[in-house]
Amino acid sequence: MVYLKSKNMPDKNSINKKAVMIVAYENFRDEEYLTPKKILKERGVEVKTASNKIGKAKGTGGVEAEVDLLVKDIHPDDFDAVIFIGGQGALENLDNQISYNLARTAVEKRKILAAICVSPVILAKAGALKGRQATVWSSLVEQRPVKVLEANGAKYQNKAVVVDGKIITADGPAAAQEFGEKIRESLSTTYP
Repeated sequence: MVYLKSKNMPDKNSINKKAVMIVAYENFRDEEYLTPKKILKERGVEVKTASNKIGKAKGTGGVEAEVDLLVKDIHPDDFDAVIFIGGQGALENLDNQISYNLARTAVEKRKILAAICVSPVILAKAGALKGRQATVWSSLVEQRPVKVLEANGAKYQNKAVVVDGKIITADGPAAAQEFGEKIRESLSTTYP
């Protein structure tokens, strides 16, 4: 007898979790959003997109992301992971008290808190990286993001992806695949 898997049946490898990905309404990094989102969705994670405006957020490479909710309306209790996506728009649109409060609340509620590219600066300014190992985008010419992390008590690591407990940081688009995989792994792990 042959049994066919129903489309409504969850895959045995699925993880029944929810994540919110936060993008700037303009100028987020396409691959930093698309790659981790694909990895999470493939494992059955429900992914919502939040931004500083409702509508279609636009990435630097032309990708459009339908915004499900505003950053100010995110309730960390509704999600297992809160993920900040980078790109030049991140600091222009999301480096504010609303994002800082969200990051602090995510840590207090023991949620996975992740940030890629320049967005770890937001976590640092929120105080979420104090005493934690973390990474951030920088270049030989531009070291301000590293200095912001260190000034706010983070232990900067010159690595593509850094996991410190439930906090995951990555340094840019080239790390998007590993970043997504580390978030997926953390969502698959049961924490006390």
